[in-house]
Amino acid sequence: MAFNLFGRIKPLDAILATAEKKALTRTLGPIQLTLLGVGAVIGTGIFVLTSEAAQKAGPGMMWSFVIAGLVCAVAALCYSELASMVPVSGSAYTYTYAVMGELLAWMVGWALILEYAVAASAVSVGWSGYFVGLLANAGIDLPRALTIGGYAPGGLVNLPALIIALLVTFLLMIGTSESAKVNAVLVAIKVTALTIFIVLTLPMMQGQNFDPFMPNGWFGESRGFGAVGAAASIFFAYVGFDAVSTAAEETKNPQRNVPIGLIGSLAICTVFYLLVAAGAIGTVGAQPIVDAAGVTLAPGSTEFAAQCQALLTAGHEPLVCSHEALAFVLRTIGHPAFGNMIGIAAFLALPSVILIMLFGQTRIFFVMARDGLLPEKLATIHPKWKTPHIVTAITGVAVSVFAAFLPVGQLADISNSGTLFAFLMVAVAVLILRRTDPDRHRPFRTPLVWIVAPLAIVGCLGLFYNLPYEAKMVLPIWGGIGLLLYFAYGYRTSHVGRGHIEVHESDADAPPQPVPPISDQ
Repeated sequence: MAFNLFGRIKPLDAILATAEKKALTRTLGPIQLTLLGVGAVIGTGIFVLTSEAAQKAGPGMMWSFVIAGLVCAVAALCYSELASMVPVSGSAYTYTYAVMGELLAWMVGWALILEYAVAASAVSVGWSGYFVGLLANAGIDLPRALTIGGYAPGGLVNLPALIIALLVTFLLMIGTSESAKVNAVLVAIKVTALTIFIVLTLPMMQGQNFDPFMPNGWFGESRGFGAVGAAASIFFAYVGFDAVSTAAEETKNPQRNVPIGLIGSLAICTVFYLLVAAGAIGTVGAQPIVDAAGVTLAPGSTEFAAQCQALLTAGHEPLVCSHEALAFVLRTIGHPAFGNMIGIAAFLALPSVILIMLFGQTRIFFVMARDGLLPEKLATIHPKWKTPHIVTAITGVAVSVFAAFLPVGQLADISNSGTLFAFLMVAVAVLILRRTDPDRHRPFRTPLVWIVAPLAIVGCLGLFYNLPYEAKMVLPIWGGIGLLLYFAYGYRTSHVGRGHIEVHESDADAPPQPVPPISDQ
């Protein structure tokens, strides 16, 4: 057992020995890898966060997509090196354990638990907006008190978001998983819907809707606003690129093809996002709502919700107030049928995203519990369902509560705080491992690592700094709770601390990946 400044290290050789046992055939070329990335990334954020970004940055949100995409690209290149070396469950948690020690690994795993749970809540709220919109266009109006949280006038609980989160949780508990083929169909639905949106909106753009282009400038009057503040929120729209990174072990010539797949998929997604944003802005406008003093209101705040309700009552609902932004745009410009199609696409596709995020969290919980850092009871597998039912149920209840009472933008920001921390740790781990173990075999090596990794670190720190104050404070508070739990329990019960070096990938009862390996399709 090795030690460093941050505690006990799980030997990398032990992890790699397990990885070698599950080596997959290298079949993926650059085009396949790029398409995989496009499918994994595109969808959730653009469906859910367009209106939030517009309120923070106005038409300048187009720059926000570019900034978030660039930060994601350099982080992805770092992620790919470790993913190709250590293709096992636990992602950033496992990498950190092997490179920087148990304490920081715990903090990363703890942050990932927050990220997955809150992200699933955000998607649940986004799904609810489209579901309620579809019902409204069918002539069925649900009581406002049951479709939005108490932060908005007349709101009490977001019941559809709560129900979809609990339903997906139940499906996971009884053993329902998403197949790669189903995932491919849902990806096709999302991409088709966005393509239709672009084709219908771009010819109808009006130049005056882009003026002023940067109403809040680059940084706004306070944290979380302006193009950079919106980028910190929009980062949520790019999460999923790790599908490309983790596919490195299935990629032919990974040193050449992984960067092509990563940069290519992120570039395509960014172009898609820019075209969707341009279509939305150019057709209906995207200027932020301000108070009487001319100060931009925070999306999700009580004041913002009250102003939106007043505008809706007066018969004027701007884009920034919509809970189903893309469908709203198409209905506004005279395409209600296609607007409903967008709503149906979101209705069908977003629950699968919730499923994948909850899957991801159960994997993190499973690995941490099997490492002895959390009670091993959490990793118990149901004798009939063959799933980690306890941790799935706990996670599902937490996700449902968040979704029932918090706005989507706030949830996305909180999720991003955990994601950015994990990505930063990955970039640091790459640099450390290059120094401490330079001769170890790396199927993929981050190009220009001493430039790319620092850029990833600076980018993650910059976006984190520009998150709203409340979102930033959640991470240290959550981290403080995690540290108390670690020193009260995990430090004493850690298997590595007791001299037991185990990697649980080969365990017969390990929960499956959300989507099977590509080469198995």
